[in-house]
Amino acid sequence: MMNEILNMNGYGLYVWSSFMFTLLSFGTLYFVTKIQLNKELSNFEAKFKNLDIDKVEIAKKQEIYRGILSSTSTSKI
Repeated sequence: MMNEILNMNGYGLYVWSSFMFTLLSFGTLYFVTKIQLNKELSNFEAKFKNLDIDKVEIAKKQEIYRGILSSTSTSKI
């Protein structure tokens, strides 16, 4: 029974290798995207961490800044 499921009438090698390739590709894409997001967040924090109070108030009024802060709950800005 299990052998029939894995073999799939001779197509098992193709099906399971395709499935594994897709799973590996999605996993790689997820981790690369996560690494890039963390890198951009650290760049954002480094850029806006040392601003003057006047510039901080201007930055807080910007829509992009509010979008970034609303999407990250761990931001310390």
